[in-house]
Amino acid sequence: MKQILSLLACFTTITAFAADAPKGGAFLTPETAGADFQVQGEYAGEKLAVQVIALGGGKFRAVFLHGGLPGAGWDKSPKVEIDGATTDGKTTFGKTENGWSGGIAGEVFSGKTDKGESFQLKKTFRKSPATGAKPPAGAVVLFDGTSADNFSPGKLTADGFLAEGANSKRRFQSQKLHIEFLLPFQPTARGQGRANSGCYLQGRYEVQVLDSFGLKGENNECGGIYTIAVPSVNMCLPPLAWQTYDIDFTAAKFDATGNKTDDARITVLHNGVKIHDNLKLPKTTTAAPLKEGPEPGFLHLQNHGNPIRFRNIWVVEN
Repeated sequence: MKQILSLLACFTTITAFAADAPKGGAFLTPETAGADFQVQGEYAGEKLAVQVIALGGGKFRAVFLHGGLPGAGWDKSPKVEIDGATTDGKTTFGKTENGWSGGIAGEVFSGKTDKGESFQLKKTFRKSPATGAKPPAGAVVLFDGTSADNFSPGKLTADGFLAEGANSKRRFQSQKLHIEFLLPFQPTARGQGRANSGCYLQGRYEVQVLDSFGLKGENNECGGIYTIAVPSVNMCLPPLAWQTYDIDFTAAKFDATGNKTDDARITVLHNGVKIHDNLKLPKTTTAAPLKEGPEPGFLHLQNHGNPIRFRNIWVVEN
C-alpha cells in the first residue's frame, strides 16, 4: 500500500508540474536557451538586413529586408524569406526558387541575392532608446523591482521582475504609461502560443504582447491593438531582449446618463518607434476583463500561460 501511495504522490507531483510548465519549452536566459538562440537575431549591412527566426530543432527562417531593419532603414518593400538549418555545427540557408542563399559563421550572415550579388551582414543587438526611462516628478510608480505590492494579483520573481498575470490596485483614467517587458525564447511554439501576454489600458484596451519577431505585424501580434488595428511597423525585437512600450492613452468620454460621447484614443511607441498615432478605439478589445464605461480601470498584464517578465512600470496621469 505504501508503494502505491508513493507512486500516486509521485504521479500527482509530475502532473502538477506539467500543468504549471510553460508552453513551448520556454527559456528565460541566454545561458539556458541553447545553440539555436545564438543563431537567431538581427544581422544588418548598409542596404540590406535580415531577421533570423529560430523554429526549433536547428531550423530557421531568414527574412531579408531591403534598406535596413524595421524602424531603422527598411523601405517597406516586399520581404524575401528563405529557410535554413544547422547541420554538423554549420548553419546554411539553401538556394530556393527565389534564388537567395547564404550561411552564418560566427556573427556574420553572408550569401548571395537572386541577382548573384554578394552580401555580408553583421549581427546587431538593438536596444530600445526608452530602456530604463526614469519616472518624471509626480508619476505613479507601479513597479520598481522591490515588490509587487501595487498589484493584486502580483508576483515578484526571484530575479526581481514582475510576472505575467497582474492587475494594478490603482485605477486610472487618461494616462501616459511606460512599461518594459521581456519575451521568453520558445522556438518550438507557434502563433499565439509563443510568448503571449497583453498590456490592457484600464483593463479594457489591449496592446498585444507576443513574440512576433520577424513576422508581418498583425493586430494579434506584438504592438497590435488586439482585434482593432495593426502596428504601422513590426518593431518586435528578438526574444530575451528587453523591450519598451510608451503609451499615451485618452480615456473614452461619457455623458451624465452613461452614454459614450467620444471614443478612447491611443498613441503607442514600441521600442521608441511610433506604431499607432492617436488611434481611435471604438470598443474594448476581445477578452478584456472590464467592460467599457466611465469608471477608471486598472492596468492588466495578461497571463496566457507563457512566462513574460515586466519591469520599470510607471504612469503619469493626465
